[in-house]
Amino acid sequence: MGEAVRDPIVKLAPERKHLTDLLKMVAYQAESDLVALIRPHYARAEEEGRTLVQTILASSADLDVTSDELRVKVAPLSSRHRTKVLVALCDELGKFPAIFPGTRLMVHYAVSNLGA
Repeated sequence: MGEAVRDPIVKLAPERKHLTDLLKMVAYQAESDLVALIRPHYARAEEEGRTLVQTILASSADLDVTSDELRVKVAPLSSRHRTKVLVALCDELGKFPAIFPGTRLMVHYAVSNLGA
């Protein structure tokens, strides 16, 4: 009881740690940018914005591929007011034309089954 582990401490190589830190910073900035996009549409953005964005990013979605488009249809969220924010986010993202990397497919975002 109370014995220290005698195995050597494993440290990441400086390059690997730098790359890991860089990826974390890029992910945090992308999350921050998405929070900024939902802020006008979500009254609790300051308190819950990051959580809502993380929920949206973890949501299931259908992908429909046509000859010139990649349609991302995200499932509605658990509450109507959050789903409205998701719809607004999809609309906001639609203002920034995006091509799926490595293809010529335009990316379009929408919420699936809104009428259901």
